[in-house]
Amino acid sequence: MRDPLVRAELKRAGVWFGIAVALALTVLLIQPLMLIFAGLVFASMLDGGARLLGRALPIGRSWRVGIVMIAALAFIFGIFYWTGVEISNQAAQLWVTLQAQGTRFVAWLSGMGLVPAQRDLMEFVRQAMGSLGRITGYVNTAFGAITSAFLVIVIGLFIALEPRLYERGLAWLVPTRQRRQFEITLDRMAHTMRRLMAGRLLGMVVEGVLTWIALSIGGVPMALLLGILTGILAFIPNVGAFIAGVIMVAVGFSAGVDTGLWAIGTYVVVQTFDGYVLLPYVARKTVDLPPALTLGAQILLGTLLGFMGLLLADPITAMIKVWLERGSEQEEAKAGETTTSPMGRGRDAPGASG
Repeated sequence: MRDPLVRAELKRAGVWFGIAVALALTVLLIQPLMLIFAGLVFASMLDGGARLLGRALPIGRSWRVGIVMIAALAFIFGIFYWTGVEISNQAAQLWVTLQAQGTRFVAWLSGMGLVPAQRDLMEFVRQAMGSLGRITGYVNTAFGAITSAFLVIVIGLFIALEPRLYERGLAWLVPTRQRRQFEITLDRMAHTMRRLMAGRLLGMVVEGVLTWIALSIGGVPMALLLGILTGILAFIPNVGAFIAGVIMVAVGFSAGVDTGLWAIGTYVVVQTFDGYVLLPYVARKTVDLPPALTLGAQILLGTLLGFMGLLLADPITAMIKVWLERGSEQEEAKAGETTTSPMGRGRDAPGASG
């Protein structure tokens, strides 16, 4: 052990062993890690609201976070209080309608010979849904979903109340010479996350309200519930809009061809407005993620991590993008320092001797 070569080899072996252990723990603990990241996403929403409120109310941060939390809960419970009975009735009717429309569609495909019999197809659908992700233990049951949501809210609330405390704790895990750059990266990530979530919430509200109004004008059944579902699914780009469109069109055609065509027109108009007006504006103010990149991340994370991976694919991709951009900036800064150093100028100067 006194031999420097032996100590160097042991240190090198320890690094590789530590990496292997870290990867194994990541695989084993992926569920709580995803819940913690979801808590960070929720904390960014609370933090953004508290910062926005701080421009008008010069009060303590804890009070501002509490006001934002209470306002959000009051908004949610207020909607369900005023429309709870209507939403409950429409939800039961929606499930029956979707089952009937799905059975008719599958029967039509089977009659055309495009798909196997209905029993085999339903078995295929169950297998496909089961292969979305093997790590979905926290959201497989209603109790698990409620528990997960409660943990996300608690984690996000604690982090939003004292964000600097947790930033310092993460910085302690980084070598001293790299802490300053690490803190800058964390600030960039937090700033990007706040803006990304603000854009998501704006898109959810706009899509939900526009869908509700348009479907109500066209006489499509369950317009209020469809608007709420469209707004909620708008949190998941690409995939959420497709699912909302399928549900909307199925309900529209259940009431007739005219309402079905109106539902298709509503979906096209809302998604066109969202894709060509709202999203470009939000992207300029937040983070510009290419649609193909976002969809690819959703496919990968949804397959690996199930519903939680699909739900958090967009924030995870945005954070990875910020991290890579910061790494590129640091590399460029180091290259610039090397080029402008006296020794660098001596090597690159014209006429310098070999």
